[in-house]
This record gives sequence, structure tokens and C-alpha cells, in this order.
Amino acid sequence: MIGIIVECAEHSDLPPKQLKSALAILDDTPVLDTPQLYLARWAASYYAFPEGEALSQALPALLRKGEEADFAHATLWRATANAALEQLSGTAVRQRELLDLLLRNPEGVSTDLLRVESIPVNLLKTLQDKGLAESFIHRPSPVHAEDRESSDLLREAPLTLNTEQQAALQQINSQPGFCTWLLEGVTGSGKTEVYLQAIQQTLTQGRQALVLVPEIGLTPQTLARFKSRFQVPVVALHSGLNDRQRLDAWLLARQGSARILIGTRSAIFTPMRHPGLIIVDEEHDLSFKQQDGFRYSARDLAVLRARQEAIPLLLGSATPSLESLHNAQAGRYRHLRLTQRAGGARPPAFELLDIRGETLSCGLSASLLTRMQQHLRQGTQVLVFLNRRGFSPSLICHQCGAVNECTRCDARMTLHRSPPHMHCHHCDRQTPIPKRCHQCGSDDLRPSGAGTERTEDFLQDHFPDTPVLRIDRDSTARKDAMKHLMEQIHTGKPCIMIGTQMLAKGHHFPKVTLVAVLDADSGLFSADFRGMEKTAQLILQVAGRAGRADHPGEVVMQTRHPDHPMLNALIRESYSAFANSELQLRHAAGLPPFTSHALIRAEATHQGRAEAFLRDIRETMEAQLNPPPGSHWSGPFPSPMEKRAGLYRAQLLIQSRQRSELHQLLRHILHFLTQHKGRNQVRWSIDVDPLDSY
Repeated sequence: MIGIIVECAEHSDLPPKQLKSALAILDDTPVLDTPQLYLARWAASYYAFPEGEALSQALPALLRKGEEADFAHATLWRATANAALEQLSGTAVRQRELLDLLLRNPEGVSTDLLRVESIPVNLLKTLQDKGLAESFIHRPSPVHAEDRESSDLLREAPLTLNTEQQAALQQINSQPGFCTWLLEGVTGSGKTEVYLQAIQQTLTQGRQALVLVPEIGLTPQTLARFKSRFQVPVVALHSGLNDRQRLDAWLLARQGSARILIGTRSAIFTPMRHPGLIIVDEEHDLSFKQQDGFRYSARDLAVLRARQEAIPLLLGSATPSLESLHNAQAGRYRHLRLTQRAGGARPPAFELLDIRGETLSCGLSASLLTRMQQHLRQGTQVLVFLNRRGFSPSLICHQCGAVNECTRCDARMTLHRSPPHMHCHHCDRQTPIPKRCHQCGSDDLRPSGAGTERTEDFLQDHFPDTPVLRIDRDSTARKDAMKHLMEQIHTGKPCIMIGTQMLAKGHHFPKVTLVAVLDADSGLFSADFRGMEKTAQLILQVAGRAGRADHPGEVVMQTRHPDHPMLNALIRESYSAFANSELQLRHAAGLPPFTSHALIRAEATHQGRAEAFLRDIRETMEAQLNPPPGSHWSGPFPSPMEKRAGLYRAQLLIQSRQRSELHQLLRHILHFLTQHKGRNQVRWSIDVDPLDSY
């Protein structure tokens, strides 16, 4: 067991036989600095998660396995202090060649370099025996922030800011110490340029900047953008790195060598020797909230960390979360707005395309196909948005109507054609495509509905002379696949992109002039009270890919509800108008951000067991405690998808007007959960400030 010492005591209430001696102290100095330790312990308390596990997750995987908190050691070779070529005879040609190489490289030579130079590695032992060569352990030396002059920071000149960008940057730079800024800028308004110039100011002060992005897919392009602007060490921190790369990046950040850190949500726990600025890009994105295990919100922890470090925090989005907008309206955040697109680009024109009574081909209407053809003839690009992976959402028997369903989930299996298989996107179960119906034995099985694969095939047949690029989790699973697709798009040649929400986040496609949303109605009638907010954000984010450069753009949204008030508010007014209206509805209904929620989840192998466990929790708590005024219980009730991955799930919702009262109640509940006699028959968890569907 690898443990973390957080404090020492002279005495213990436990009997001596229950105490175990430490076998070894792994590190001479603390691996967690004071701000990190505080952040992890606070998060464990707030999110009702075991403190030891929270501290563990704040460390790179190699440290959790007991490795030394140091860079990988490399064994290099160098010439000894008194070595000279004259000490070797003229006939020892290869030995003289090797010694000459060592003398010319006093910092050390690796065996890999010798192989490149075609020099036999065994000659090193020969020179060592003659006292002419020696090996040594090389460790990277720290390069501190103050070692660079401010004039050496930039590789390329900053872009000229417009009036709104300049005003926002001046306000950010003029406020020393802790302050949370909400930068709300329409898509294409140049938020990234404001980030870059704010970071430049941070670097000139000898400090480091941490940039959080929602997904790994955005990390390479963000990394490339920052490296092209700054000639300082920029490192990435995300789950796509191997354990060694992750530890090395973590160490570079801790010692101050890495001046700019770019990572996904777990990077919020990365130490910085000279913290100066934290940026959370696309702050509204659900990816910043961990959905299992340690269910923390990196965006919310960024606020706490910035306050502890006494540094500014910049939250950026074209469609801010209602929580952040509420904090801005309440004065807790400073609100900055960018209403104009950078470079004079015009906002796209929106159109609701009524498809009631239309005959659709793989989800596309004839009028939309005609519109796509017009844009391609103009030499521009088209983006088609469909948030469904696979070939078809279901496989149905044409004789009896039976649907191929997952045996482990209350969900249909999705048909994939590349490679051919059935796939449950909830539990990851995969099976061969059935040849006959499991109920009636008929071989007349037909795909129903269209996913990105099927739409890709149709578009390729309909536009045979135009490349069709599919961008979803399946097509980008291979290493560098996303990079190659982006390179093809950025050539500017006409093409059609078909993809899921991966296309909606942060990408800059200057040649895209038409964005087609095939199903604008998905999410309009969700049981989740956040459904409207999520739908509006997704539509506006993907719509923002159109018309970002010199070419005007348009957004066509196919809908069977062209009179829906939310859709019309989005295209005729603004996101701010929609958000204010939604906030008023939330306030009237007593929903977040005006109340605080926590969800107790339970799952068990037998149906009804999880629900009975939560019912007992509620009844016991209500009998033993007087809930604070304004607190309310809902449930227990089965989860929206009751069966998932072979387990039956239930949940109990607790809401309160005061956050402190909710946490006081959770402390009592947590104690009872850990003592409950049925705790070994269910798996339970607590989700504070839940974001996913109830």
C-alpha cells in the first residue's frame, strides 16, 4: 500500500495491533505542496469522497505506484577528465572515432546516438577499461521562470485586437490578485487571442499559466497554437499520455520549467512553482465534471485554487453555463463580453427548415441537399452535424418488429458497419451482427434511423466528387487520426464534414460556409431540467463553425417544431436572452443555481434492491434528523436508464436552499451509509452538484 502522510500524532485511539509500521518513506520532500494539499482535501470534503483516494488522484499514476518523484534517469557516457586522442594508437580507428565523439560532447552521449553513428556500443567498455570513458546518470536540470528575458517570450507577434478585445484584456491585466472573469464571446470573437495576450502578460512577470480544455481532442490544436506563439516550454497534461510522460510533465510544472500547462480536467491538481493565471476554455462543457468515482468539477475547483493562489481566473465561453452567468449577475464574477466576430467576419444567418411531411434520405431533406450543392460549387466547405455514432441507432425485424437490444442495459444496440458489429454505447458490449431475429427467426432485419456512418455513405454516393470526412469517436480512435483529418480540412479544398459534438468544440474552420443541423429537436423535450440549456449550447457551438473568415456563413436547422419558442429565441435574439429567460424559470421552480442538489446513487445485481436500500436511508434519516428548512427529498426512484452494465440503478435526490445546510445533512447521511447493514449488497455513491440527467 502506498500512503500519503498528512499529519503526525503522538498517540492513537486504535489498539497497537491494528496499527502497521511504515516500511519505507518514499520521498524526502512533500510531493504535494500546500495549495495542492488544501485543494484535494477540500474537494474530498465537498464532494463527499474518501480523502485518501482524493489525495491519490491528485498525483500522477507512477507516484501512486511508489515510483520516485523524479525524471527518468538516463545513463550517458563522457570522456574522462584526462582523456586525449594521443593516448590511443593510430590503428585503433573506431576507438579514436568514439573518443573524439565523447570529447566533442562533454554533456554526455547516449548509446542510441552511437547506434545512429554506427559505432559499436561495446567499444565503450574498451575505453572505460583504459580509463578514457565513464558513464554517469543524467537528470534534466530545472530551467526556472526567471532565467528568461521577457523579450525572448514570443515566437510570433500578437494579433491586433479590436476595441472589445482590447477593453477586456486591459481589465484582466489591471486587476492583480484573485479575481474571476467570465469572458462571454460569440463564436469567432477571438477569445483565444485574449487568452494568449493575457498569458503573455503573465509570462513577463515570470509566472506560469494553466489552461484547461474540455477534451483531449482539443489539446493538440491548442498546444500547436500556443507553441507557435510562445518560445517557452509548453506541456500537455491529459489521459492520453503514458504514465512516464504524465509524471515528467507534472515535474516540469512543479519545478517551474514548464511555463504554460495545457490539460483536461485532472490538470487542475497540477502543481505550479510560480502560479500566475488559470484559464478554463469552454467553461460550460460537461466534460469538466467527473461523472464517476471522484465526481469533482474542475471548473469549480479552479475558482478555489485561484483564490488560494491569489491569481486571476478566466472562464471563457460563447455559451456560458447558467451557474456562471448567475455568479456574474450576483457580482461574484466580473462579466466581460465580446459581441463582434474578430477580423470583421459576420455572424452566420440562421434558418429553421420545416421537415414536417418531407421525405428524408438518411435524415437529409431534398432542399438541404440542394443547399449543400450550392455551397460546394462555390468552392467552400459544409459541416453536417448529427450527434449519433454508428451506422444506425437500431436493427429491427421487419416481420415482428423486435428490436436488437443490449442484454445488460435498457438500451438498443447500435449497428456499426466499420468494422461490422453491434455496439452498446452505454456498457461497451459488442456482438456480431445477427443474421436472424431472436424472436421470430426471420432473416428480414433492417436498420432503422441514421447515424454518422450511414449518413457518410449516403453523402459519398450523392456527392461522388467531394471528399466526405467523418469525425466521431470511432473515426478518430487511432493515433493521429484527428490530426490527419484536420490537416485535410485546413487545406481549404471543398469537402463535407459529418460528425458528432466533437466538431462543436473550439475548432476553427475558415472555409466552412454552411452548417447543417440534421436534428435540431433532440433535447427539446428532455426530462432533465438542464436539457434546454445543453441543447441551446450545442446548437450555438456547432453553428459557430460557419462563416468564421471572409466567407459569409449560414446555419440550416432541420426541425419538426419550427414554432418552438427556444429555437426561435436562439436564432432571433441571443444566447443571453435565452439564458436570462431560463434563469427566471429555474428561480420560479427552485432549481439550480438557486438551490443546491446532491444525488445519492445506488446499484445492485437484483432489481429493486438499490431502491430499497435508498428508501431505508431516507426513512431512517427522516426519523433521526430534523431536516433544515428549505431542504427537500425526492425519491428514491429508478434511474432514467434503470439497468446498465448488468446492474439495476436507483437514485435519491436531496435539495436545499443553502449549500451549507445540504453539506451538514450529507455528513450525517455519509456516516449512516458507511454503517448500513446492507452496504455490501449495493454499490453507492454521492454526486454533489450533479450535471447529468436525473
